[in-house]
Order: sequence, then C-alpha cells, then structure tokens
Amino acid sequence: MVPTSYYVGVSAVLFVIGALGVLVRRNPLVIFMSIEIMLNAANLAFVAFGERHGSINGQALVFFVLCVAAAEVAVGLAIIVAIFRLRRRLSVDELSLMRG
Repeated sequence: MVPTSYYVGVSAVLFVIGALGVLVRRNPLVIFMSIEIMLNAANLAFVAFGERHGSINGQALVFFVLCVAAAEVAVGLAIIVAIFRLRRRLSVDELSLMRG
C-alpha cells in the first residue's frame, strides 16, 4: 500500500506547477489549464485523506469540485471565444485594459 505522504507530495507538486502556470503565462487558455491542474491537485489530496481516514467524504467533495470546475470552464471558454472573435488576439494584459 502506498503511503498517504506520497499522494500529498504529488498533489503539492501538481499544485505548484499549476500556480506557476497561472503566474507566468499570459495566454488565458493556458491559465485555465493551470487552474484545472491546481483543482486536480486538491482533488488528489481530498481522495488521499479520505482514504486514510476510511471515509467516502473526500470522494464526495471531489465530485462537487469537478462539477464546479466543469461549469467554470464552460463559462470561461465562452468568454474567451467571444473576446477572441472581437480582437483576434488573446493576452491577459490586453484584457485588463477592458475594465471600464
């Protein structure tokens, strides 16, 4: 049986990779993928701790996180496609200028 610390270590590495992707990249699609990596890292930790404590609550929480992530991606991609049709370019720096 694999120790829980291994799962938590993989989860932490995935979360750091996702956080670096959000901080470094300027393409909104890559930022969305990085956020999804971070959510999956949290899901892995939930399942690992749920398994350690012998409870199914971690898996139930993962189900809800996946539902919220799917809704977030659907709305976010619709907004990105609409902006791409208007500007023909995608950059987070240019999108911050649209405040008004």
